[in-house]
Amino acid sequence: MIRLTVFLVIIGIGLAVLILNNDTSRILGLQSDDFGRVVYLLPIALMLSAGIWGSRRSVGETMRQMMIWLVIILALVTVYLYRQEALGVGNRVLAGLVPGRAVVVTTSEGGEEIILHKLLNGHFEADVNVNGRPVEMLVDTGSSMVALSHEDAERIGIDLTGLTYSMTVMTANGRSRAAPITLDQVAIGPIVRNNVAASVAEDGRLDQSLLGMSFLETLGSMQMQTDELRLRD
Repeated sequence: MIRLTVFLVIIGIGLAVLILNNDTSRILGLQSDDFGRVVYLLPIALMLSAGIWGSRRSVGETMRQMMIWLVIILALVTVYLYRQEALGVGNRVLAGLVPGRAVVVTTSEGGEEIILHKLLNGHFEADVNVNGRPVEMLVDTGSSMVALSHEDAERIGIDLTGLTYSMTVMTANGRSRAAPITLDQVAIGPIVRNNVAASVAEDGRLDQSLLGMSFLETLGSMQMQTDELRLRD
């Protein structure tokens, strides 16, 4: 209990110093990053030393304590070295559980790639930012442009009173009319496009907004692999 208290006190003091000196690059003569390493390594060293001192009368107990702490230190180092991979696995699991959640990964060339997972209905959906507002869209290569449902267009603040429904389009509900517009911005994760051609469907004629070719054709590549859709800027 005393060891744990000492451990927490040292960590708390170190974190307080880091927070209070967040605008300075050096703390007690050390770089901020180096000082942070000292903060979490010092308690470990003290606890290790205390364990060895407490078991000094028994060589076997001393070796056991050293092996336990060696395993703990190796585990901490492993977690630190592979933190990015662990984060990637976590994002993939979360993307599989949350429909439309995009996973951003770094390619071997150093670029960024977005991965969308197929839903149980066989389609790909994406949470898209349209003019800074989130819209759930169905990825549709058969749609010539981004198509907003009447409800989504109204929700993100598009003025529907001034629209002219001059386009004839085919939807799941049959032939209908749509109004051409230009969206200031359409973005999925780090992939951002400005001044994107789009349309707004008549009220009740489009059940879900579509991420069409006016956005998709600007991508560097779009590749489907089993149950994944990979989009590259």
